[in-house]
Amino acid sequence: MTTPRLVAFDLDDTLAPSKSSLDPRMLETFASLLEVVPVAVISGGNFTQFEQQLVTPLRQRDGLTLDALHLLPTCGTRYYRWQDEDWALQYAEDLTAEQKDRALAAVEARAKEAGYWESETWGAILEDRGSQITFSALGQSAPVDVKKQWDPTGEKKDHLRRLVQQDLPDLEVRSGGSTSIDITRKGIDKAYGMQRLAEITGIALDDMLFVGDRLDPEGNDYPVKALGVPCHAVQGWEDTEAFLTELIPALR
Repeated sequence: MTTPRLVAFDLDDTLAPSKSSLDPRMLETFASLLEVVPVAVISGGNFTQFEQQLVTPLRQRDGLTLDALHLLPTCGTRYYRWQDEDWALQYAEDLTAEQKDRALAAVEARAKEAGYWESETWGAILEDRGSQITFSALGQSAPVDVKKQWDPTGEKKDHLRRLVQQDLPDLEVRSGGSTSIDITRKGIDKAYGMQRLAEITGIALDDMLFVGDRLDPEGNDYPVKALGVPCHAVQGWEDTEAFLTELIPALR
């Protein structure tokens, strides 16, 4: 692998446990990486989740600037840069009202049909994120341990993804976090986000490195791999932290 000029990451289960803040060790390593190379985070969560899990802890570090940080929430359907002491939206590939209605109806119907519509949940099961519809089987705020127990192999959400994709051939349906699937416009996925990132930064895709936990064909990281971007697969933030500990010295 050549030395990357930009390193991009998935967020949940790659940089942090699902919907949780970065571990202090991971935060320290991530901040060290940001000091030596531009960094992008492209994940299924919305911008508020990015702020809670990643941005707010980073901003509490003295002397760390965020100019080299690129944020692409909702699977790259939105893109934010740090400008004039705040985050500025660069683009948003929103779903139409009709597409949202069909997506919400399809995922609810298929989840109930498959027996995946749970009665005990923590927060919203269905979310309209503007450019993405997200189904979270146990709700957005479910405890991490409970999420892991619900679908330890990923088989349930992959099965649900296939069912919903049959109903929505004109949209993109991908397995997301521990218990979620994400629905976006056709072709507006993480590969699209990486391509836009290359256009805006002037850094070729071959000169980037993507790190994610769902690089399998069912996962929402897979489009990046299929695009030909060099990738590194992990199974959790601990793998990512260990990998970066070896990578950072090569980037200095």
